[in-house]
Amino acid sequence: MRNVLTLADKELRSYFSSPIAYVIIGLFALLFGYFYYAYLYIFIRSSAEMMQGGGRAPNINQQMIASVLQNSAVIILFVMPMITMRTYSEEKRSGTIELLLTSPVTDVQIILGKFFGAMGLYVAMLAVTVLYIAILFWFGNPEWRPIAAGYLGLLLMGGCFISVGLLISSLTKNQIVAGILTFTVFLMLWIINWIGESSGPTTREILNYLSITEHFNDFARGVIDTKHLIYYLSFITFGLFLTAKSVDSERWRG
Repeated sequence: MRNVLTLADKELRSYFSSPIAYVIIGLFALLFGYFYYAYLYIFIRSSAEMMQGGGRAPNINQQMIASVLQNSAVIILFVMPMITMRTYSEEKRSGTIELLLTSPVTDVQIILGKFFGAMGLYVAMLAVTVLYIAILFWFGNPEWRPIAAGYLGLLLMGGCFISVGLLISSLTKNQIVAGILTFTVFLMLWIINWIGESSGPTTREILNYLSITEHFNDFARGVIDTKHLIYYLSFITFGLFLTAKSVDSERWRG
């Protein structure tokens, strides 16, 4: 475990030693802030109108926070390839992959180290947005459990994207190619359920299950379902398994 943590720390430091981490975090915070402001404005207007009409104010978790989290998932779709595209591609381009593969660490430790390093940057990215949510607790009284469920969903979805990104990055030495291919795969996982809308019931059910967004919707609404946890954890495990096979083949080719 010590080797994994050491590799994760090295990977995380490499992000912050360049502008990559700051650009990604800043971009995500800016876009998240835009959706936060837009939906807060809509929520305030609708609350005022309903209360003037003698009705009850809408639920802030359902009317605002859930929408903000769902839209932040869209931002992640575009931002995540920037995190993963360099993980292995840069090692191959600079020639340090041979040194890494011949070091006294296993392939699994290398993969987990890179995975947790990328997850560390992703967690930092999400942590910045907590400041926006904290403002709601300062001025209002939202429920914290649905918010926690939503952030858990974002964390698991990000883990899936990172596992896929590691796999694709391990297949090429060109960061741009890795980034484009990663975004393409992410997009396919995002819209795969759209194909099922014109298919039969069995095909539709299968494609809906494979869609990475279908499993996030319940998290955004504050619902933690075991089947969604199993899907995300299985997805992450399978992605890391394929990455291990790719790295192992690289070792033999080397």
